[in-house]
Amino acid sequence: MTDVRTPLSYPATAREDIAETLHGREVADPYRWLEDASSPSTEAWSAAQNELARTWLDALPGRESVAERMRSLLAAGAVGAPLWRAGRAFFTRREPGQEFGVLHVREPDGTERVLLDVTELDPSGLTTLDSWVPSLEGDRLAYQISVGGDEESLLHVMDVATGELVEGPIDRCRYSTISWMPGGEEFFYVRRLSPELVPEGEEQFHRRVWRHRVGTDPEQDVLVHGTGLDHTFYYGTHVSRDGHWLIIEGSMGTARRDSVWIADLSDGAEAPSLRQIVDTTDGYRVGAWVERDGRLYVMTTKDAPRWRLCVADPAAPEPENWTELIGEEPDSVLDAVRYFDGDQPRLVVLRTRHAVSELTLHDPATGERTGEIALPGTGQVTALTTVDSATEQHHDRLWIGWTDFATPPCVHAYDRSTGDVALETSAPGAVELPEVHTRQVTYRSADGTEVRMFVLAPVAELDRPRPVFLTGYGGFSLSREPAYMPSALTWVAAGGVWALPSLRGGGEEGEEWHVAGMREQKQHTFDDFHAAAEHLIDEGWTTSDQVAISGGSNGGLLVGAALTQRPELYRAVVCSAPLLDMVRYERFLLGRTWNDEYGTADDPEELGWLLSYSPYHNVTEHTAYPSVLFTVFESDSRVDPNHARKMCAALQRATSSDPGKRPILIRRETEVGHAARSVSRTVGLTTDQLTFLAEATGLVLD
Repeated sequence: MTDVRTPLSYPATAREDIAETLHGREVADPYRWLEDASSPSTEAWSAAQNELARTWLDALPGRESVAERMRSLLAAGAVGAPLWRAGRAFFTRREPGQEFGVLHVREPDGTERVLLDVTELDPSGLTTLDSWVPSLEGDRLAYQISVGGDEESLLHVMDVATGELVEGPIDRCRYSTISWMPGGEEFFYVRRLSPELVPEGEEQFHRRVWRHRVGTDPEQDVLVHGTGLDHTFYYGTHVSRDGHWLIIEGSMGTARRDSVWIADLSDGAEAPSLRQIVDTTDGYRVGAWVERDGRLYVMTTKDAPRWRLCVADPAAPEPENWTELIGEEPDSVLDAVRYFDGDQPRLVVLRTRHAVSELTLHDPATGERTGEIALPGTGQVTALTTVDSATEQHHDRLWIGWTDFATPPCVHAYDRSTGDVALETSAPGAVELPEVHTRQVTYRSADGTEVRMFVLAPVAELDRPRPVFLTGYGGFSLSREPAYMPSALTWVAAGGVWALPSLRGGGEEGEEWHVAGMREQKQHTFDDFHAAAEHLIDEGWTTSDQVAISGGSNGGLLVGAALTQRPELYRAVVCSAPLLDMVRYERFLLGRTWNDEYGTADDPEELGWLLSYSPYHNVTEHTAYPSVLFTVFESDSRVDPNHARKMCAALQRATSSDPGKRPILIRRETEVGHAARSVSRTVGLTTDQLTFLAEATGLVLD
């Protein structure tokens, strides 16, 4: 095997004298030329860097051991909770050896069959199933697929009985909800305007809500909503089961401030008259729907940063008419509510307490808690489903999608008649799991704030410092909860420790926790992460020479800021699909939709926030940086790979570390994007990432 510590030299990279004066500040950008992916110079640079990365990565020890362990753990497969429609159960299952989950349907007589397998549509493995929604009658299926990681979501409709295509593809449906009308002849959905109708550079925006009749030309669809609103608006749609009410939710980009409109569909008008309930300027989150009992249900952060549930008459839907049904709790977050029909209807309420799921039952008339549903352990509820009505078979059962750090996605069922919860369907593959001990610890950040962290270790009690894999996210109010993670189990199986802190900026402790890690307070996210590493060192779990950090997307920004702010604290970094140039991030792909989260360089004060931590602008000459592996995906349509290219070039020039001991590398992958990928591609990427971090921190993988 080649010695990975043999001297290596970085490809020559031109450094240009480019600087802009922004609001009186001079901002250097010497690698701006790397923003143009199609230029011959960038293509040559990328090819040379990828060759260098492959030379290093392919020589790392333990590669086959990691790949085999990953294949074994992923062979467990996965199964999703069934979605019931008129006696039919729709669910996904991934068998051992399959690259993607396959959509199945179970008929009322119990027979099962494959409904949609994307590998049959495209054996190359480049096509992914983005979403699927059966009609209320269960006889038609709307589904969306994309190719090569572009997430463009081509919409199709299938006849469930025959499997034949009814219509499609309908393009420009990225991030579209599908809301069927009773009868299965019409649905409401979201589609972007045609590119020639929008300004150059705005082709990924300008969404509209449309009403579509199955089998007709989508260009003749009825425009329902979106004209005159900000071009960055995202929309979601809901239709009540009786077809009486349409609700549209909207927000500008990823801003956690919602608008909500409601329309009465009973008058038969093709273009319904919308009535606004909430405006984004009101400044809170709202999720609304009309339930089977005919009431408007509203989950909201209005006067409740950890969320509460209110109800109202849909004919009088304004906030002044809301009545609180289930209030906010001080130490948990209200995540979801499901209506559980039957002789005595109940509401199933999902909360997370410090990122761990809990289920309780409530009286829908009073909101009073009537019981709890025991869950299998410290984990995450991924789905809650019931049958359509109290007259159907299984009306007394609740299906619970479940996972935890050592349990592949499976399904449990709650029987209301007995109060018991039992495993309904396990993941289909047999797998040998390593010994894993899980705990949740509490530590203090720089300002004294208590932060919680999951720690997975191969031993019950601390015995010696071990290589640590520390990861996190901390943004957009997204929560990182316990879930089956083959990469984490692979690291622990080799004797390492894996850690996941609940950083400010995430949603683990509600909206206040999110706000405390965004915009001018973004530094709190990075402080929480530094403090997590320091806690693990202080407690004797590891040393700074054994700390590996990893993050993707907003988590890539996290580790990019971490390595530039505290290079001495970390030994190795994997930075995947990252945001790193926070001055120009709005100029690329979906970047402008994130300025509510981070701030905008167009504002002088907010530019100051961004420059204070922007990783690309905080690379310092003659600094001993840790080993860094950037991983980028050329079909990424969310975060432009130019962030990683520019940062890689800056670090390669600035670092005073020996490249043969602490390399700065960039791994490039084509025909795959920001999110879903096949099992084999997952194994390949994870093998490179884990062996890179293990070699740097001394973890023996063989």
